[in-house]
Amino acid sequence: MSYAPAPAALRKIEETIALYPEKSAALLPVLHIIQEGSGFISPEAESWAAAKLGILPVRVREVVSFYTMFRRAPAGRSTLQVCHNVSCALAGAEDILRFISEKLGIAPGETTPDGAISLVTVECLGNCDNAPCLQVDGVDHGPATRESVAALIEELKAHA
Repeated sequence: MSYAPAPAALRKIEETIALYPEKSAALLPVLHIIQEGSGFISPEAESWAAAKLGILPVRVREVVSFYTMFRRAPAGRSTLQVCHNVSCALAGAEDILRFISEKLGIAPGETTPDGAISLVTVECLGNCDNAPCLQVDGVDHGPATRESVAALIEELKAHA
């Protein structure tokens, strides 16, 4: 299976690459464009980006696997991110994560069978004063409790 961006995405990628003196420096914005078009970054898209930028495929994989904003598999219509950094962990993030997993019937890194919700853990959401915190589609929620999370999940399911 091979990857090829849509013509509009390819134009945007080429315009973006032209902004950088070194093609390889455009890696992050190119990955954003790929994900914007496909919803995630497949291994084929990683290889394509590496060839386009003249870098080794492993360099692209390092970047995609390091940054939590990049998805390596299709995501649900909503993405629920749970912070598990020190502040959140000390405030009960592990319990909240277990509760969410039980309510959704999925583990971190998975998507509900209906494709509605993806659950992921992240290193830090920068919302430590509201620990334990989580984020749904870029919107912060916290401090999270079992009750607030249960209501949030019901709201997400209702809109799915």
